[in-house]
Formats: sequence, structure tokens, C-alpha cells
Amino acid sequence: MPTLLQQISPQHLIIFTRYPEAGKTKTRLIPVLGSVGAADLQRQMTEYTISQARNLQNDISIEVRFVGGNLQLMQDWLGSDLLYQAQGEGDLGIRMARSLSDAFENYATQVVIIGTDCPEAKTHILAQASAHLETFDLVLGPATDGGYYLIGLRRFIPELFININWGTDQVLQQTIDIAKKLNVSYIYLPTLSDIDRPEDLRIWERCSQK
Repeated sequence: MPTLLQQISPQHLIIFTRYPEAGKTKTRLIPVLGSVGAADLQRQMTEYTISQARNLQNDISIEVRFVGGNLQLMQDWLGSDLLYQAQGEGDLGIRMARSLSDAFENYATQVVIIGTDCPEAKTHILAQASAHLETFDLVLGPATDGGYYLIGLRRFIPELFININWGTDQVLQQTIDIAKKLNVSYIYLPTLSDIDRPEDLRIWERCSQK
């Protein structure tokens, strides 16, 4: 099997997800869905996100950075046509920075990272992010909770992932403050909602029925 490094295209998309093991994923939704139901939602949302990515028309490589499970389980679940890499140790910033560094070191010219919690981030949103990276250094998809559902770069800027209060409503603003200090050009995508809380499930129901 070719290595990850041999398969990265100039336009590279990284999807952060977790293997859907009951009790270890979407834990804030377990009181409503149960542990098995929450894991099933994680499975469905990951598959949905990948389906949107596969609809992109450009010659883009898709990489899944995963937590839990292993390479064989991920391939059995999502297919062998994707690239896979474990997220590794560290907080979210460290893990995202590592994935970006790997991609740019292996000749990517633009890299977009998304999670699987934002089903409104459909194919056209991903295409917009790629188009904006022709002009801007940084593309951000603001989430309604103060974080971001997407980040795209055309060069590695490690400072954007340091001293960020991950999991708080300050993530987006702190990231922009750093970008401004570094004179990094940036643009926003539409503001969308993540599926984190019981009241967010209606968004998933609406998106998944289309």
C-alpha cells in the first residue's frame, strides 16, 4: 500500500474524526441518544462528511485523521481509497498543526481541515474554501459556538495553533487575533452550527434528509 506521503495532492483535505465506539464519542449526546445511538450518529456524520468531500470536482486528496480504532478498522469502515493517519498525542491544536506540517512538507500547496460535526459544511462550502486559498493565506469557517468548523491554509503557520483555549467560545477570535499580529490575510466562510448538544440534532435531521 502506498504511504500517506506518496499520495498527497497539491490540494489536500484532512477530515478529523473518531472511530464510532459506543461510550467514547459524542458523549454530550449520550443522555439523549444513549451510548450506542451517539456512536451511530458519529458514524453517520463521518460518512456524510466524506460523501460531501468525494463530490469535489478538483483533483484533491482526502485524508482521514482518526482517534480510536486502527488503520484496518478505518479502511474496513470507510474504504481503502482514502488516506489514513492516527491523530496522535496532544491537544487539538497540536494535532491539527502536526497534520498540516505533514501535508505541507509533502508538497501540498493548500490544505483544508474539517471535522465531522458540521453537516452544513457541504461540497460547495469545501469548494469555496479551496477557491479562497488562491487569494488568501487563511480561510476560516466560523461556528456559532465561537469556534470554527473549517480552517484552510496555503502555508504552514504554527502560531495559529498555540495558546488557543480549545473548546471555548474564544477559539475563533483568538485565532484571528494571531493572524492579525502576523499580517496573515484571511477570509471567512458562512457561519454554521456544529452538532454538539441535543438541541442541535434538528440540524442533522434536516441535512441528512436532503
